[in-house]
Amino acid sequence: MNKKIIAAAVITACSSFAQAQSNVTVYGDIDQYVGYISSSSGNHVIGMNDGAILRSRLGFKGAEELGNGYQVKFNLEQGINADTGASADTNHLFDRQAWVGVNTPYGEIRLGRQNTEIFFIGGAIDYTERTTFGSVVNSFGVPSRYDNDISFKTPRVGGFQGTAHYALGEQAGGGLSQSAVIQFALDYTNGPYRAGYAGLSARPAPTGTVQQNIVYHNAYADYDYGQGKVYFAYVRSNNITSSANGLTAGTILSNIANPNNIIAGTDKNANRFFNIYQFSADYRISPQVRVGALYGVIKDTSDGDAGAKGGNVGVYYDFSKRTTFYSFASVLSNDANAGFRFSSSAGPNANLAGVDVNGKRLSGLQVGMLHKF
Repeated sequence: MNKKIIAAAVITACSSFAQAQSNVTVYGDIDQYVGYISSSSGNHVIGMNDGAILRSRLGFKGAEELGNGYQVKFNLEQGINADTGASADTNHLFDRQAWVGVNTPYGEIRLGRQNTEIFFIGGAIDYTERTTFGSVVNSFGVPSRYDNDISFKTPRVGGFQGTAHYALGEQAGGGLSQSAVIQFALDYTNGPYRAGYAGLSARPAPTGTVQQNIVYHNAYADYDYGQGKVYFAYVRSNNITSSANGLTAGTILSNIANPNNIIAGTDKNANRFFNIYQFSADYRISPQVRVGALYGVIKDTSDGDAGAKGGNVGVYYDFSKRTTFYSFASVLSNDANAGFRFSSSAGPNANLAGVDVNGKRLSGLQVGMLHKF
């Protein structure tokens, strides 16, 4: 009898544990492609890279229902270089996201390492979701996620939804604003129309000699005409990032967070602003096949001849609900004093640099597959 009681207790405990864990989801994707990049210098490179559309990743997310519209939520997500099996970021175990939050009828609060609102609205920027070699906005660089981040997202009311983030710098002797990254976003959706703004501002260290805030302003609008969408995006920023190489290289504010989001305040390029204009459209030929095209311009407003322009064409083939094959052809022409180069959801390991980028015209091809699980 005692053995039966113990067995029943074990079964009951295991069932309760399984039920408690049933709201935890393990998810991820593997995105691999062969990339070819050539330069007007005559040089070229071919390689297998990770993440043309989505960085390969492994994630865990879940929610505990508290009743009356309240939930406790969490998300842990790690990026992976699937072409080598290595971690995407050796400084973080969960480099893409690591947060806990509470969702209420009045909005959602999150605490931890989070994606930026600029990153989050990628699907409203262009038909590639602001990834692949061809996205000119992506070639400039996209602030993607920051540590020590506190965010609040409102419910959607009348088509509008607002979000605010405050990522702490955590510098000894400094106030709340020292090295903090502040974000604001407002998105409007109404039937086939979507428009909005997402942006950030970050202060340099008070000891820095260049006391210019680093900003990234992104306005966007798109229209769903049934068989596809038309997109427009505008970016204004002074954050030259590591997606460039050579003449316009540098990382003033890291796109994925330096330790404690620090800006040294020593880079004079912080005083140089760029305007980026990008148009894009796609068309669904069939339930499985979608094609698209894009054109964009990076304008150096300092008249330093350090801008670029480019475009691409691409095709997606949905082999199944979870697997997509894709191919893109892209070009990017640098002005005489610019060194922008191709990027994807993850920066390609096989890329060109230096004299093959500065002032050169780049051509690129991507052929690969994405599988989600």
